[in-house]
Amino acid sequence: MTMTSEQPAPTEPAQEDKREPPFILYMEGAEYDDALHRLTLWVRHLLLPVYGREVTSMAPWCPGWWRHPEAIAQLYGLWMAWQDLTGPAAGLTGPAIWHRDHLAHVMASLRDPNGPFAGCKPGAHREKEAPGMEPYPG
Repeated sequence: MTMTSEQPAPTEPAQEDKREPPFILYMEGAEYDDALHRLTLWVRHLLLPVYGREVTSMAPWCPGWWRHPEAIAQLYGLWMAWQDLTGPAAGLTGPAIWHRDHLAHVMASLRDPNGPFAGCKPGAHREKEAPGMEPYPG
């Protein structure tokens, strides 16, 4: 088929930039600060008031949770899943899926007595020492 000036050129579907935002541990500077700020708002105004159970020695919570990289990583993932599964496109079962597949596991992991908040108490953060690693010989 030959093109004439009367025939419109075929168009290709517009390609949308579907890049997802990077995971928080890959961010730096202002991008990281902004993501952490938004995460802390969600934790403070939704997660803890609704799902933050009493702090005990068997279920610790650190009041400075943002000082624990593992907590940041897990809570950020939980928040991303929240946004995905509670938005308009999630359908009626989205919130139930979020509770079943995300909330219980993350909270149990974070609040485990041997988890990232071990040694932290209400009003007191305790720094953790990461496990050591010898240099790889290769």
